[in-house]
Amino acid sequence: MTPSTVVELGRVAIEVTLLVATPMFLAALVTGLVVSIFQAATQINEMTLTFVPKLVAMFVTLVVAGPWMLTLLTDYMRRLFESIPALIG
Repeated sequence: MTPSTVVELGRVAIEVTLLVATPMFLAALVTGLVVSIFQAATQINEMTLTFVPKLVAMFVTLVVAGPWMLTLLTDYMRRLFESIPALIG
């Protein structure tokens, strides 16, 4: 296995990780922004007010984007396992 192969495997792994994590991060970011604007407008400083909506938004995002995320991960793992003979020999 050459160093360029290792770098390529690492690059693809990071790409897949970012693609899988992006929907969850975006849901938390948008929800946090909306709740922060609401808190600033109403001057309510309750910590659970930020936590519960983020949790619900991330759960909904996981339900909606979960099949796509799972397909992406299984395709990556299948390609990785199928390339093992070529990487060894």
